[in-house]
This record gives sequence, structure tokens and C-alpha cells, in this order.
Amino acid sequence: MDSGPPSPSLIGGDALQGVRIVEMGQLIAGPFCGKTLGEFGAEVIKIEPPVTGDPLRNWRLLQKGTSVWWQVQSRNKRSVALDLRAPEGQEVARRLIAEADVLIENFRPGMLEEWGLDPESLQAANPGLIVLRISGFGQTGPYRDQPGFGVIGEAMGGLRHLTGEPGRVPVRVGVSLGDTLAALHGAIGVLAALYHRQAHGGRGQVIDVALHEAVYNVMESLIPEYSAFGVVREAAGSALPGIAPSNAYPCTDGWVLVAGNGDSIFKRLMQAIGRPDLATAPDLANNAGRVARVQEIDAAIAHWTTGRTVREVQQSLAAARVPAGKVYTARDIAEDPHYRARDMLLTQQTRDGDTLTVPGIVPKLSATPGRVRSSAPRLGDDTDAVLAEVGLSASQIAQLREKGIIQ
Repeated sequence: MDSGPPSPSLIGGDALQGVRIVEMGQLIAGPFCGKTLGEFGAEVIKIEPPVTGDPLRNWRLLQKGTSVWWQVQSRNKRSVALDLRAPEGQEVARRLIAEADVLIENFRPGMLEEWGLDPESLQAANPGLIVLRISGFGQTGPYRDQPGFGVIGEAMGGLRHLTGEPGRVPVRVGVSLGDTLAALHGAIGVLAALYHRQAHGGRGQVIDVALHEAVYNVMESLIPEYSAFGVVREAAGSALPGIAPSNAYPCTDGWVLVAGNGDSIFKRLMQAIGRPDLATAPDLANNAGRVARVQEIDAAIAHWTTGRTVREVQQSLAAARVPAGKVYTARDIAEDPHYRARDMLLTQQTRDGDTLTVPGIVPKLSATPGRVRSSAPRLGDDTDAVLAEVGLSASQIAQLREKGIIQ
């Protein structure tokens, strides 16, 4: 890292030290998985196309020509600028993958095969190789060849139908949730495959993650309710259908989320808002009864919050041990002492010398916590060093550069 050593708050252990990953994905799903594993010590070699690099380098707001999103997504990675469309580039990729533990890719199904980098061939040369394949609809099935981004995964996974207000246009979550859910499922698959390889004979395997399935996997009781009762769950705005009370309530200066759906919590909530009659009502002692009278309960809570600030509501409900929270903006997060105390607001220096506040690392491990070992690379920062590590000579590297295969 050419931006100096990490600050003491970034220093931790390396749970995945010794694990080498070749990341061939672009944008979000594959790279987010690589980022997550890299934060816990894996060496991540990111292959990018020469000249343009990963498109994420140019997404959203730029600082000195580079996306600040890139600075988070690609920390702890080494950049190799390599043209995978050229046969010489594919041969270089084979040499890199032959010495890797994991290959991450999120191209359309069949792309690796077109390049002669199919998992079967790669694993013939490297039997322990674990191949994570993230795609819109998976490597099999009738939709296999259809293009699919995270937004499509959110739609087909059932999430978009539940967002927004009833009867109105489905709204997006605001971030690329489908991609990151797929990435996290991919990370789980990689960790499981690494354990299996170590415990059961040293062989790798292929992990197939579809974006829509990653979303579908977190949809709770959506399908069982349809199976058992024919119920098609619909959008419900800020409420949580079938769970009461749990909603957003207006204050004089914004909105507050209140989750008073536990039996004892509900009683404390009603006492706190001056409604002991509801706290002691026999039919409201359990969730089923509260769901039947949810509109009345929501109206009572809203009547109490309407004349108070968010802070006043939070203070009163905290004293009553009722979960309540402000709807945070970026400014709220950046100024929150709890985020700071838990190292969720880290200071990171870019390769261009700028200082950024960036998200910390999740989850927190007591013995081997994740850390930021290096800032996000410039395009091709590590091409020569990585290729030399897998046996290419200086003259071979120079020839590849002359042909435009590497940068």
C-alpha cells in the first residue's frame, strides 16, 4: 500500500490468511463478495479489462476521476489489468487460477466456457479450486441465458411486490440489495466450501448463486403462507403485516420507527403513551389480538408521537425499554457516536492521497477481526508483480503489454 500504514483502529487479525482469490467479476455482486472475504485476510487478485477497468470506477460521485464507491468496494484488492477476450489473456488467467483457492465470477452463464475457462478444465489443473458463479438466474434452468441485474432479482425474488404503498408503483430499496444479498450468499458458500475442502479430502467445488434466489431466500413466510392459505402478501407501506404494532409514526420533525410487537413490550409501550386501557386489554395480550385491532393501536401511537419531536419519542421509549429509532440519513450516521464507538466509521486514505470516511467491517470477530490492509488500487497497479509471482518473466510481461493484453 503506497498510502502509508493503516491506523491502529484498522489493525486486526486475518482469519482467511493464506487464501488466494481471483476475482473476475464487475460492478457489484462478485466484487462485493471479494471485498467481504478480503476484509478477513484473503488475498484478492482483481482482474479488470485494460483501459476501462471495472465500470464501478466511474459510478456515482467521483473524486479525482475515481468513484468514492470504488474506494470501499475494492480495498484490500490487487488490480491486474488483463484482456480476457484474447487467447494470451486467457492463458495468463489460467496461470493465476492454477495457484488460487477461489475463483469469483459474475459474468453471464457460458462466458467462462467461451473463454476456455470452464470450471471442469480449471479444476482438472487445480483440483482444490472453488469456483463461485453469481448470475441473474443461475447456471441451469429455462431462464439461464437471460440477462439479470440486482433490480431484476429483487423483482423476481418477490421483494419489489412488497415495497411501497398499497396500490402504488413498487419502489426500489435505494441500494443494490439484490446484488449484495447474492454476494453475501456467495461468501457463505465460499466459506462452507473452504471448510469442506479442508475437512474432506482437499477437493474444490462449484457454487451457483442466482440473484433472484438470494432475494427469495430472505422472503420469510411469503411462500408458506401462499401454500397453506392461498394468501398473496401485498405491499403495506411502512407497516409489517401480521405483526403489531410495528410501523413508522409522525413526529413534529420527522418520523420514528416503533417496534412494540412483543407481548411485554406492547404493555410497556401503551403505558408510556398514556393508554393503560390498551395495555391491560385481554384481547391485546398476544399478537393475533393486536393484529385484529392494529388500526386502532397505530392511531393511538401516532396521536402520541404527533406532538413530540423524534428525540423526545426516543427518550421516552428508551426509558420504557421499547425499541424505537430515528430514520437515519447519511449525516445522522456520520455524526452518530455509536457508529464511531464500534469502528463503523473508518478513516481511509486513497492512493491519490485523499482522505475518506468509509464503512467499517461486519461482522465483528473477537480473535481475528477484519481489517483494511490496503486502499483500493489504481487500474493495473499490481499487474507486473502478480504476473511475476506466477512465473512470467520480465520479457514475457513486456510482450503482453506491447500487444495490449495487459496494462
